[in-house]
Amino acid sequence: MSTWKKVAIGAGVVILLAAIIGFSVYQSHKNVVAVQTAKAQPLDLAAVVSASGEIKPKNYVNVGANAFGKITHLYVKEGDHVKKGQLLAQLENVQSNADVNATRAGVDAAKTDAIAAEAALNTALADLNRAKSDAEKSQLDWERAQGLYKAALIAKSDYDSQQASYRTAQAMLVQAEAKVAQAKAEKDSAEQHIGQNVANLTRVSDVLRKTTYAAPYDGMVTNLPVREGETVVIGIQNSPGSTLMTIADMSVITAEVNVDETDVVNVKLGQPAEVMIDAMPKKTFKAIVTEIGNNAIIRSTGVSTSQQNTASEEAKDFKVVVTLQEPPDTLRPGLSATAKITTASRAHVLAIPIQALTIRTKADLEQPANGKGSTVAAAPPSDASKDTGKQEIQGVFVLRNKKAEFVPVETGIAGTSDIEITKGLKEGDEVVTGSYKVLRTLRPQATVKVDNTAPKKADEES
Repeated sequence: MSTWKKVAIGAGVVILLAAIIGFSVYQSHKNVVAVQTAKAQPLDLAAVVSASGEIKPKNYVNVGANAFGKITHLYVKEGDHVKKGQLLAQLENVQSNADVNATRAGVDAAKTDAIAAEAALNTALADLNRAKSDAEKSQLDWERAQGLYKAALIAKSDYDSQQASYRTAQAMLVQAEAKVAQAKAEKDSAEQHIGQNVANLTRVSDVLRKTTYAAPYDGMVTNLPVREGETVVIGIQNSPGSTLMTIADMSVITAEVNVDETDVVNVKLGQPAEVMIDAMPKKTFKAIVTEIGNNAIIRSTGVSTSQQNTASEEAKDFKVVVTLQEPPDTLRPGLSATAKITTASRAHVLAIPIQALTIRTKADLEQPANGKGSTVAAAPPSDASKDTGKQEIQGVFVLRNKKAEFVPVETGIAGTSDIEITKGLKEGDEVVTGSYKVLRTLRPQATVKVDNTAPKKADEES
């Protein structure tokens, strides 16, 4: 056999062996799935609820107009600090002051009339006592005259005179009693006039007092929408001309945030929080939950559900108030803020990345990788809600012998990126964390290879 034939046969054998080896390698890698992994390890976890809102003082009051009139003096300006009882504003009060003076004079006159009525009553009582004495004396004279007349010791004229005197004394007694009753009525009337005038004085004094406005407590003027010379009216709160100013007690500052209805069940009074204020991006303020609303607020309108007659399927929030522990003096009401409330915390618990959790049905777990025993990616699982016969199981894929084994797990609290595993895993277990497309379609017992390099842009988008 010639040399070139031997070379040709040797080259053919080499090519054939290379093809066989290449085909074997191709087949061995054909159904291998590239995955990203992470290990279950002890971590300190904290469940956090984040919500946005605004800074508000705990106590504030809108000083509203209690009377109609022109503002004659404004003693403060916006941003001023005021003390309790400090004069804030003055409305015109000429007519109100005149009414008070006139009514006070009426009270004094009524008191004088009452004194005169009491003196007249005392005079009438004295006259009554004198009339009673005269009547008693006349009765004795009349009775004596009757006896003497029967004994024929006095003349008929003396008898008639004594009888007339007796009748006159009785009439005078009745007249004196009537004068006493009249004097008592006049005294009662005078006292009633005093009460009436005092009530009128209280009314006009209240009207006068409503033209002067004082600070209800120590605080700061945070809003002053009026000026001297403007006319204010009694009206609906926050309507133009009815609110003079807003006084806020800046000693206790809160952040009022709206927490999603799915998170508010985990929020409790006394839980710690951190508040970030947009105007102070590099600072974080410690706070504590002090109030949790009971009425849901419709997110799109801001109206409480208790004020609606019909049910709404829109997203709802609940008002939660957190009180800042050491607020700076530079805070102002209305500043936008974000509160992060720690609803639960665990120290040194077994945890894995949240994205490692996945759902499979019993049918998916019982289905083999393929008919030939090789491992391939499964089709996307069907919607379990359409088939009530399928039971969903929460778990993770754990790498064991280069295969992805589905392990059911029980979870605890969830942190920002990790979640607590209470049952199903042990420390050091390597779980599949990505990509999302792989986790969605991966079948149990599929052969996998670990590739923890940075994901491609297409994978990130998916």
